Amino acid sequence: MRPVLRVTAYPVVFGLSFWAVMEIVARPAWQWPGLAAVALVAMTVVAALEWVIPYQRAWLEDHDDLATDIAHALVNLAVLAGTAFALNALRVDLPSIWPDAWPAWAQVLLAGAVMDLGLYLMHRASHHVGWLWRLHAPHHSSERLYWLNGERRHPLSAMLLASPGLLVVVALGAPPVIISAWLTLLAVHLAFQHANLDYRMGPLRYVLGVAEIHRWHHKREYEDAQVNFGEFWMLWDHLGGTFHDRPNGVVAGEVGLRDRTFPTAYGAQLRWPFERPASAPTATRGSS
Repeated sequence: MRPVLRVTAYPVVFGLSFWAVMEIVARPAWQWPGLAAVALVAMTVVAALEWVIPYQRAWLEDHDDLATDIAHALVNLAVLAGTAFALNALRVDLPSIWPDAWPAWAQVLLAGAVMDLGLYLMHRASHHVGWLWRLHAPHHSSERLYWLNGERRHPLSAMLLASPGLLVVVALGAPPVIISAWLTLLAVHLAFQHANLDYRMGPLRYVLGVAEIHRWHHKREYEDAQVNFGEFWMLWDHLGGTFHDRPNGVVAGEVGLRDRTFPTAYGAQLRWPFERPASAPTATRGSS
């Protein structure tokens, strides 16, 4: 069973999620709460699979982070939904050049590609600009990687990361349901990207930002973590010279921040970026 689950977990769960999302997009009456239900069910499956084929058994234990990550997830999913709604509201009566004659699946992938490029650029900037890094640092503060880490982000960081790509697709005239469909699929993907799940994607790891590639981005040593910024597609990392892959993987004890005093409570993590000057990212990562 384990070898089968290793190679089928992602394609089956993500594939079924994609199919369900496309069915919901075609049926307006299902869109709420249908899209949210797809994300919830898929993420629950990923969480359950971690106990069947864990990547690191030590990461199955609560590291005083579960409650904090639940709070991050609830707030940030609301922030992204609110940001998308607000941008669409601001776009009233503007001309549209969105290819709405395309099949829904092609529109979703197009919206995803545009938003993903924006995420890559802002993610990379968040590792090199002091004040952006301080907002982004909570995402790297977890001492383990598991299904809920993908949503551990300061809400201001989540908004700044997503806004450029969202602004472009909204300006182009992408329908709100297309944007919501991609954000649903991205939530499922992020659960896999950070999952404590021993799955393999073979050559597809050079195309998709899956866990075996993304774990390198969470290395405790800041200098080693400047790789694999892509949220979904790895094309941007290949083009930007930031793609990294090695046979040996990242293991327990090798992720997090050098600063072992970084707060674990949700409220304290929201306050942390504003409590000290916005020093250079390297210094902050190494000695704060």
